[in-house]
Amino acid sequence: MQETRNLEPVSVWNHFEDLNAVPRASKKEEQVIAFMENFGRSLNLIVEKDEIGNVLIKKPATPGMEDRKMVVMQSHLDMVHQKNADTNFDFATQGIQTYIDGDWVKAKGTTLGADNGMGVAAIMAVLSSTDMVHPAIEALFTVDEEAGMTGAQKLRKNWLKGDILLNLDTEEDDELSIGCAGGIDTNITWEYSQETLSGDYTALNIAVKGLKGGHSGMDIILGLGNANKIMNRVLWDTRAQFGVRINSIDGGGLRNAIPRESKAIVAVPSDKVAQVKAHWKTLGAALKQEFETTDPNFELSIEETVAVTNVMASAQHDGLLWAIQACHDGIKRMSPDVADLVETSNNLARVSVKDGNAEMYCLTRSDRESAKYDMAHSIASCFNLIGATVEHKGSYPGWKLDPNAKMLNTMKALYKELFKEEVRVLACHAGLECGLLGEHYPNLEMISFGPTIRGAHSPDERVHIASVGKFWYWLSETLKRIPTKD
Repeated sequence: MQETRNLEPVSVWNHFEDLNAVPRASKKEEQVIAFMENFGRSLNLIVEKDEIGNVLIKKPATPGMEDRKMVVMQSHLDMVHQKNADTNFDFATQGIQTYIDGDWVKAKGTTLGADNGMGVAAIMAVLSSTDMVHPAIEALFTVDEEAGMTGAQKLRKNWLKGDILLNLDTEEDDELSIGCAGGIDTNITWEYSQETLSGDYTALNIAVKGLKGGHSGMDIILGLGNANKIMNRVLWDTRAQFGVRINSIDGGGLRNAIPRESKAIVAVPSDKVAQVKAHWKTLGAALKQEFETTDPNFELSIEETVAVTNVMASAQHDGLLWAIQACHDGIKRMSPDVADLVETSNNLARVSVKDGNAEMYCLTRSDRESAKYDMAHSIASCFNLIGATVEHKGSYPGWKLDPNAKMLNTMKALYKELFKEEVRVLACHAGLECGLLGEHYPNLEMISFGPTIRGAHSPDERVHIASVGKFWYWLSETLKRIPTKD
């Protein structure tokens, strides 16, 4: 039995472990959808599913709460599947293996799924409770939040009847989120010519590894290293001087995760191998010093490998490296209105170069639609100049701040009453589903909160144990304070 099942609040942690036994990658949520439907039916509650796969479970108000406004409790079912390169794990068949590390719960070599599994588990605990006090509940479990928000985008129309929405997807236990960034994907494809090497070349395998990675929205402000950008610096730095030729590049993965690793196979004139290795050793030391604070485990490794015959055509080689070098990554602009909030950023999430085909994926975020599209067009310009095909897709809106929302004032006062301190009220640079849900239901009053989670979207993901109890207490008391119907 997982040791986390004994943690308090027991109901929340046990539902979290039950959920983590079910594979739930974005766009592959069939098993977790069935799991949630069966869970609702086991409680003899009304269970519905819309055309895209979102699940809605309805629970009536407890006695004496029938006159209160109906509450929509919402979290997403999918999680980011990421693992360390040396971790042998099959997300399609294995459950997440959790363990306690001091004050935190972590997973063994993989993402934990606390984003947004802790929110899902809390809702399950409310639904299964026999002694909680609460108004009528609509529990909305959305799909595909992490890979496009298609669940929120394609939510069945006129489905929800609630007045207040509690989104349980914020990752600091002393925060109330009342706004978030929108986002857009930029997908680049490029066909290139290959040449057969002539002469004496040695193949080298280069690896950028040991970076922390993390959530491309919440963690972008930390200045973490991006493996794709670092690899490009390594390749660009030696192209002209030593005649290094690219055979393949494989870096990063999911659009919403800051890339932790990249590997490339290159061909180097054999008489320059020693010079190249020495040059990269010096560069690696400089990069390690550059990222010493944010990514102390950074490593650049070089080793000889099996000979290659095909490389990218010389005429196109420089164009690709220049385009990636020019592609902005990280913070573009901080908010002029909210202290310490990122306004606009970009994550160069994926670079794949192999067998005449290159693919690059970016996720741009901003709380201003105009800035979001300007950033996306700037990225497109880098790759249009080398003749690549650029497609913008998956655009979703931000969630505009409403500092005067009634429920905000209720929860601020409640937090101070419970914890004897002021709660922080802010917007976040992540893509909460509230923006899309607000488009479908403009009169729905929305607010977001949750336990403390670190390192989301990376194998370093962890949730603070005490914060889960704090979050659960706050949520439980909030449900008691829902105002009466107008």
